[in-house]
Amino acid sequence: MSKKIIVIEDDQDILDIMEYILSDEGYEVLPSVDSRILTEVNVHRPILILMDNRLNDGFGKDFCKKFKSDPGHSQFPVVLMSANPGLEEMALENYADGYLKKPFDITELLELVKRYG
Repeated sequence: MSKKIIVIEDDQDILDIMEYILSDEGYEVLPSVDSRILTEVNVHRPILILMDNRLNDGFGKDFCKKFKSDPGHSQFPVVLMSANPGLEEMALENYADGYLKKPFDITELLELVKRYG
């Protein structure tokens, strides 16, 4: 069974690139352009959730804080992605397990993902 990663990114080009890179590394990627996929996390049981901060239906930091505050979801690692300054502090304040600055290097993305499985 392949390891699943949820990627939530509203920019379709970035979403496609991330899906291609991660799939090529053997991960099953569950792409989404909004936060609705978070309601299915217990079904999919991903090893990691990569979430952009600016989404069509709100801010990833807010979704992350709400998601990680739920005891039923706290075991799922969430990494916030953004080009915003202060991303490290934003991730910490909103209970994210990590962060990825955009634009990111492919090697950096893969090293981050490998830390989670």
